[in-house]
Amino acid sequence: MGLAKQWQEVLFEKVHGNNLVYNTCWEDPRCDRRLLNLDNRSRVVMLTSAGCNALDYLLDDPESVHCIDLNYRQNALLELKTILFQKGSHQQLFAFFGDGVCNQARKIYWEQLRPNMKQEFQIFWDKKIGSFDGRGLRKSFYWYGSSGTVAWMITRWLRRKPRLQQLVELIFEAPTLEEQATLYEQLEPQLLTPFVRWFVSLHLVQSMLGVPKSQQNMARATYEEGMSGYLRACFRQVFTKLSLRDNYFWKLYFYGRYSVSCCPNYLLPENFQILKERTDRLKTHTGSLSGFLKAFPGKYTHFVLLDHQDWLAAHLRPALEEEWQLILDNAAPGAKFLLRSASPEPHFIPDFVNKHVRFDTDAAAVSQANDRVGTYAGTFIGALC
Repeated sequence: MGLAKQWQEVLFEKVHGNNLVYNTCWEDPRCDRRLLNLDNRSRVVMLTSAGCNALDYLLDDPESVHCIDLNYRQNALLELKTILFQKGSHQQLFAFFGDGVCNQARKIYWEQLRPNMKQEFQIFWDKKIGSFDGRGLRKSFYWYGSSGTVAWMITRWLRRKPRLQQLVELIFEAPTLEEQATLYEQLEPQLLTPFVRWFVSLHLVQSMLGVPKSQQNMARATYEEGMSGYLRACFRQVFTKLSLRDNYFWKLYFYGRYSVSCCPNYLLPENFQILKERTDRLKTHTGSLSGFLKAFPGKYTHFVLLDHQDWLAAHLRPALEEEWQLILDNAAPGAKFLLRSASPEPHFIPDFVNKHVRFDTDAAAVSQANDRVGTYAGTFIGALC
């Protein structure tokens, strides 16, 4: 491995190993749930990320949802959310994770939440609960974490350009898709300036957003402009092909908060009691997916793998093959597998997997076209033959 490449990998590992990376999920659970068809017999294995989608899946009444992440901070975030359901109120939950600001955050944490939390997560939140205070320059929890920090920097830049900020606000509130697309044509040349294209292409910035070098290389191989070209294609898909009226993903990173009319399902008041009664079905595990399957073998019906196999394919091919073998060994008859990638084709999947898994390209294409996040080049849904 060359020195530059080695340094890039060390930087990515430092960012991921020392920070909360994702303060919200960037996979559309509406698409996921249509592909997965969960029911009361479902036993789900998934990567935690920020835990939003695990909570969303509970609305389909699965038997269990196991959330696995190498980064214990991501599990700590899900733990805080679940305890707010168990020991708090909807008003408190929305203040923390809807507004991203709760004036009573410390009091609520120390009196209601912390006593019910695992010790490893207490240690984390003892230091980080101030992220919800709304003090200092970053007024929202959603401006914290490495991805939130990047979003905060970009929005600070936008705030210095009133016309640009106004255009973004008009796009989010456009009454028709046609008007939205017209406004985006005005926005794009002002938004994707040479500075922004340079900034988003920096390895440090991509690492903070959770994009490893392997995925950056895929983008460079696919788009002449590299990461900035990839971003342009994503923006065009999201801002010109799909209505933004209910797109809480992109609105969050512009406004730093959700609204009561545009937020994840787990924050809706009508879902609070349902989820309160089901959060005990969520179990967090800190470690690798392979480690989890070795420690807790069973017959699981659904595996939600996000995009982590891009990195395994580029750096730890034997580990990727081991993971897939463990997945197949622990898959119930007809089990489903959902994964995403920076590649439009699943070339990274080991050959032996295709002997046992049938991938539904038509369903994946429909999902990809309707994904409100739009930051992945490929969505893949398979079922055990």
